[in-house]
Amino acid sequence: MTDTTTRAAEILKGHRESIDRLDAILVYTLGERFKHTQAVGKLKAEHDLPPSDPAREESQIARLTDLANRADLDPEFAKKFLNFIIQEVIQHHKQHQS
Repeated sequence: MTDTTTRAAEILKGHRESIDRLDAILVYTLGERFKHTQAVGKLKAEHDLPPSDPAREESQIARLTDLANRADLDPEFAKKFLNFIIQEVIQHHKQHQS
């Protein structure tokens, strides 16, 4: 390998190590988030509340869009990601109501 190729490989390794750490943070963060949404689902089921809250979801999407813009993240990606999470949470809440 040439010096530039070796240096590029070192830089690539550093980026990948950072990505791996960030992936771990994301997984643990999602795990913590879902612990709370599971508790919310149980609470909603106990009090006969609907599994979804469209006003809250709309507010969250607006908040995440703003955060995405400030974080230099594609807001459309952030919306898709949050919508995916919301749908998963609603399914969990429906399971608690069964």
